[in-house]
Amino acid sequence: MLAELSPAVIAEVKLAATLLASKERICILTGAGISAESGIPTFRDKQTGLWENYGVEDLATPEAFARDPKLVWSWYQWRRQMVADKAPNPAHHALAQWQYHAQTSDQTVTLITQNVDDLHKQAGSAVTHLHGQLWRDRCGQCEIPYPEQSRAAYIKQDTIRFDDKLITCPHCDGYIRPDIVWFGEALPVQAWQTAEEAAANCDVFISIGTSSLVYPAAGLSQLAKQNGAQVIEINPDPTPDTIVDITLAEKAGVVLPLLVQEITDL
Repeated sequence: MLAELSPAVIAEVKLAATLLASKERICILTGAGISAESGIPTFRDKQTGLWENYGVEDLATPEAFARDPKLVWSWYQWRRQMVADKAPNPAHHALAQWQYHAQTSDQTVTLITQNVDDLHKQAGSAVTHLHGQLWRDRCGQCEIPYPEQSRAAYIKQDTIRFDDKLITCPHCDGYIRPDIVWFGEALPVQAWQTAEEAAANCDVFISIGTSSLVYPAAGLSQLAKQNGAQVIEINPDPTPDTIVDITLAEKAGVVLPLLVQEITDL
């Protein structure tokens, strides 16, 4: 399968695999690119249909929800419908395979994601979500989690659960909102602490399918580099970044299965 790639990419895959197989602590950050390969639009993609005239400030900020909770809730219900049938791609499965393999070796593979979908979980990975989870809800007022907390709960009763009718909190009567980190909100404390510790203590940091432009997550690779880690980027459109040691300029779904196979064979 390596023969399907260019000689330059093959050389970088082998170099990366040799490096990774020799290290104990690996930290991986995934972004929208890995989910895009499963058919999930990125946030930078233009909105379509009923939503094409709305901007992010209308749909994904605390102010937007306070101003028009039904509009925001309707958009997220639409997003849930749109991704409900999406499945993990080979990149998700490769990362899950790597984590499984690491359990029988001396490696620790910590997976952090900026994505709000559950594709890593579907593939079998243990993952820390920096930006929340699309299939979870909480009260917008008292912040207590809402009982329906899984993709399966939505899909099981899709004609009911995808309704855009607002739901009120059983504790304070506030409106239920998606458990997503909106623009202008802080990242979950525990998730960010896990990500910082993994980045600061890793031997190799891998950025997959992310432009490394959205902070604070974009600062994780810099934190890793400052603490002596080497940095690998997997992205068909690499970001100009002097801290990257190895660049795999290919789709994650193409290169990750090959990379993981090389690692486990060494």
